Amino acid sequence: MNISNKSHYYFILHATVLVWGFTGVLGKLINMPSQIIVLDRMLVAFLSLLIFWYFKNENEVISNSSRCQMLFVGLITAAHWTTFFEALKVSNVSVTLCCLSSCSFFVALIEPVFLKTKVKPYELFLSIFVIAGISIIFAFENKYSLGIILSIISALLAALFSVWNAMLIKENSSHSIALYNMLGGVLAMTIYLIVTGNFSLYSLIPQGLDWIYIFILGVICTAIAFLLGIEVLKKLSPFTVSITTNLEPIYGVILALFIFGENEIMSFEFYLGSLIILITILINAYLKSKE
Repeated sequence: MNISNKSHYYFILHATVLVWGFTGVLGKLINMPSQIIVLDRMLVAFLSLLIFWYFKNENEVISNSSRCQMLFVGLITAAHWTTFFEALKVSNVSVTLCCLSSCSFFVALIEPVFLKTKVKPYELFLSIFVIAGISIIFAFENKYSLGIILSIISALLAALFSVWNAMLIKENSSHSIALYNMLGGVLAMTIYLIVTGNFSLYSLIPQGLDWIYIFILGVICTAIAFLLGIEVLKKLSPFTVSITTNLEPIYGVILALFIFGENEIMSFEFYLGSLIILITILINAYLKSKE
């Protein structure tokens, strides 16, 4: 691979991670209930992926079992995003993204159960440091306790749908998985809102700048970012992608500081806890690359 071509893919990767980091900022800016944000996001992403699939013009045979699983994973994804956006509303971007970064260690706990792999002792050992980091944040930022709890639940749900999709990718294309995930989420959120009596077509329509934010969230931060994330794997190693993806909380926090200013400035202990989590995740990624 020539240097310029490799640099091009590095740029795409960092741009994609930056876009993912911007998701937290958008969630804070959008003036809509969390459930409505998720429904609109998944609907816009589904339609975008459907258009892409139409022009791609590929016929893929998907078993009924895989189709049902993909739809169910969409429900889990919807629950993940709902808790994520709710955490943003009751706390801030910095708290939510830093606690969400614990997802990697929930994956370490869930993966052996789903993929029938051996439990790695070093991952269990490193998870102690993640818990320590979260505990420090929780102790010194207790006014955001609900946001921290919701972020951790969101991280657990993210780990669950990531591992499940890792099983599905063995027999299905990434685009099909994303498409059915989005459809499953749309159906799940619609049913939930109807059952709870909170569904109305008017409430789904964004007002003012929310139109722009929802479009960016659904098309750029979800559909396009997902496809670009898959594209870079063709040229860059999974380790490189994994390490760079772990920069998402940092990008998100920096963006939030620029946009929301002093509302995102946290205590020294918060940054200490966040640093412990980040370093632990990077060590975990490095050890995985050596296996």
